[in-house]
Amino acid sequence: MVGVEPNAEMRRAGNDVLGGYPRFGGVEGSAEATGLEAASVDLVVAGQAFHWFDRKATRQECLRILREPRWAALMWNVRLSDTGAFARGYEDLLERYGTDYSAYRSRRIDSDDLHDFFGAPPAERRMPNGQAFDFEGLKGRHLSASYVPKVGHPDHGPMMLELRRLYEEHSVDGCVRFAYDTQLFVGKLV
Repeated sequence: MVGVEPNAEMRRAGNDVLGGYPRFGGVEGSAEATGLEAASVDLVVAGQAFHWFDRKATRQECLRILREPRWAALMWNVRLSDTGAFARGYEDLLERYGTDYSAYRSRRIDSDDLHDFFGAPPAERRMPNGQAFDFEGLKGRHLSASYVPKVGHPDHGPMMLELRRLYEEHSVDGCVRFAYDTQLFVGKLV
């Protein structure tokens, strides 16, 4: 198993978590240029990242590295923003402070994108999922999003105050909950 990751910090984190598995190795690369040998992979899996990929270049790289029958799986969580007062408040916070949140939301993957990548409609499964966070977990999850203003940005401080207020107002037993629709798409690249 090979984890291909362009970001050094994320690659280190992956190696820290999965490094105990003798058949795992993390390598520097991207979806469009993995650095892997031709016809050396049985399955390509992308989780929570497909919206960042240059899809045509990624498809070509997958066709190059995959062995027949060229299986791929794409998966991600879609945060549900209408499941209660906390979810609606969190969505409002992102709309108000997110640096490019509207651009992120417009990157949603549709059936045409999936058809173009796989070459045919993939099998699809959707499952309910969720996460519960104390404030430190919520803060970490929040700050990991690319569209959230980082330290030094003028909106960072006000945004974090609003995040704390949302948490204090809506936490139950020390946690807030995110509801997701986990989406999985599996098929052969044809």
